[in-house]
Amino acid sequence: MSNNEMTPSDRTPEDRTPDQDQPVPDPGLEPYVERFSDADPDAGRRVYRQIVTMYGLAPILAVAFVVCYFAIPRDAAVRIGPLHTSAMNLALGGTAGLAILLIGLASIHWAKQIMEDREVVEERHPVASSAQDRREMGAAWRAGAADSRLGRRKMVGLALGSALGALALPALVTLADLGPKPTSKVRAETIERTIWAEGVRLVNDVTFTPVKAAEMQIGELVNAQPENLKKYHGAEQQTERAKASIIIVRMDPASIKIPDSRRDWQVGGILSYSKICTHVGCPISLWEQQTHHLLCPCHQSTFDLGDSGVVVFGPAARALPQLPITVDSEGYLVARSDFTVPVGPSYFERDSRHDFKKGDN
Repeated sequence: MSNNEMTPSDRTPEDRTPDQDQPVPDPGLEPYVERFSDADPDAGRRVYRQIVTMYGLAPILAVAFVVCYFAIPRDAAVRIGPLHTSAMNLALGGTAGLAILLIGLASIHWAKQIMEDREVVEERHPVASSAQDRREMGAAWRAGAADSRLGRRKMVGLALGSALGALALPALVTLADLGPKPTSKVRAETIERTIWAEGVRLVNDVTFTPVKAAEMQIGELVNAQPENLKKYHGAEQQTERAKASIIIVRMDPASIKIPDSRRDWQVGGILSYSKICTHVGCPISLWEQQTHHLLCPCHQSTFDLGDSGVVVFGPAARALPQLPITVDSEGYLVARSDFTVPVGPSYFERDSRHDFKKGDN
C-alpha cells in the first residue's frame, strides 16, 4: 500500500505531512484582486479627498459644539410632534457624535482604500514574544508606517491630528458644568455657610415641630433641621438640608465638660452639633448615652459630645462643629448664630486653625 492510499488511522507520525496534522486543510491565499482605488488613479484621488474632507469636518463640528454650548439657552426645547427634547442636548450630542463618526468613517476608508493592500500568512506563535520577535515587530511597525503612505499623503495625517485634537475642545468646555472654581470667596458663600442664623428655631427633621428645652430628657437625641428650611424647595432645599442637618442631645451638666468659651452655647446640658461627619460627610446618629460618644457608621469615627465634640477614635481629623443655641421667649430652642466653622468633611484648602481641639477654652 502506498502512502497516498493509507487511511488516516493507518498513518504513523513519520508518514504524516505537516498539512495532514491539521484538523482543517490549509486553504492558502485566494487570488489577489487589485483594488479599484489602486487600479484607477482618479478613484484614488477621490478617496483621498473624501478622507481629508471627513477629517476636516471634525474640527468644524467641535467648534460648533462649543458655540452651541454657549449660545443655546438651557431651557430651549425642540418639539417633533408629541415628542420634545432639550435643544442644547440635541445640538451637543449631534455635533460631538457626528465628529466622532466622521473620524471613524475616515479612518476605515483610509485603511481600506489607501493603506497598502497586501495579504500575508503567518504561523501561529507562542503568546510570549522573543527578543527576535520584538525586533521583527519593530520592523513591521516601521513597514506599516511606510505602507500607510503618510509620507506621500501628508494631508491625511494632518487632518487626522487636527480632528482628534479638536475633540478636546468639547471635553474642556463641559468641565465648566462641574461647578464654579472653589475660590475662598465662593467657598465662603456656598459650602462654608448654612442657613442657620440668630433666632432660627430648631425643629424635628420629620415632623418639623419646634423642640422645647423643657421637654427633652437626659440621654435623649433628636435629629433636627432649621425651621427656615421650609422656605426652600427642590434641589436647593436638599442642598441646604445636607449642610444644616443637626443633632440635639441632652446630658447631665455635671457629667460633661463645657469650656468657658462655650458656656452660653448650651441650655442646661442641651447641646447641638452638626450631623455631618468631618471625615467624608456621612450622616451620624449612633448615640451612646453612657459615654456621650457619637459614632459614625461609615468609618467608625467617634466624637465625644460631652467634651465639645472632639475626635476620640477613627479617621476624622477635626471636632464635630457645635451650633450655638439658646431658648426664645416661649422656651423653644433657637440658634444663636450660624456654625462658627464649616461643617462637613475636611478639604485641603480650608483653614482649620479655628476648629475646636481638646483643651481649648
